[in-house]
Amino acid sequence: MFSNTSIKLKPVTKWVGGKRKLLPELHQLKPDTYNNYYEPFFGGGAFLFDLMPENAVINDQNSELINVYRIIKESPKELIELLTQHKENNSKEYYLDLRAADRDGRIDAMNDVEKAARIMYMLKVDFNGLYRVNSKGQFNVPYGRYKNPSIVDAENIMNVSSYFNSNNITILEGDFATAVESAQNNDLVYFDPPYIPLNVTSNFTAYTADGFDDKDQIRLRDIFFDLANKGVNVMLSNSDTELTRELYKDAVIHEVMVGRAINSDATKRGKISELIITSY
Repeated sequence: MFSNTSIKLKPVTKWVGGKRKLLPELHQLKPDTYNNYYEPFFGGGAFLFDLMPENAVINDQNSELINVYRIIKESPKELIELLTQHKENNSKEYYLDLRAADRDGRIDAMNDVEKAARIMYMLKVDFNGLYRVNSKGQFNVPYGRYKNPSIVDAENIMNVSSYFNSNNITILEGDFATAVESAQNNDLVYFDPPYIPLNVTSNFTAYTADGFDDKDQIRLRDIFFDLANKGVNVMLSNSDTELTRELYKDAVIHEVMVGRAINSDATKRGKISELIITSY
């Protein structure tokens, strides 16, 4: 039986915008008590894996990512075996050949475990752990320059699988609005959407082929307050921009400093201001 106190979980994959560095602030600002936990933009899931709630709904619009979590829940040993094979064969040439599977039709013949192992491997060894696809939905991130990438963490995968199966964790794939439809009074919803860009050139919204634009940000704002009016505890992370502050001017805005490493210009890396917005 899985014990939520004896084991520490961590994200199973790299994911741009991951919240590991923000965990102390998220813990400080979360409500003292809540019922069910919802995370509609799940990504790498750092906050959930740190909280380890007994009842949770996780969701993402990225079908490849959600397939990873379903496979970890259902077939962790088979996943570990394939990841081990990828680790043994890892090279730039091997990576580029596997990456091309969504261009030459090979991916259509892959089962879900093979697809999950493929994307997990690529995110471990590609440039900066980026997930990026072109307009055709084809993965297009170049190979990274890691001397000894951690491709297989079998213990963590098995622990996450045990956690998923020993608790009431619902895994959804789709729109964030649908994922929170069942949220009720005193539940906790944590929104971690693609951030509003600090400027036009930083507009990185290729997590899904659909992107995430200003209309989506406004729709998210409306759902934030709809949930709050139902008595749901709502917490949201976003960039510190005039638009963010205007959208959430009727909520509680907390400014935090966080390190960011995803920038091709090293001089633009470092700590920047972000916002954690709460309804309480």
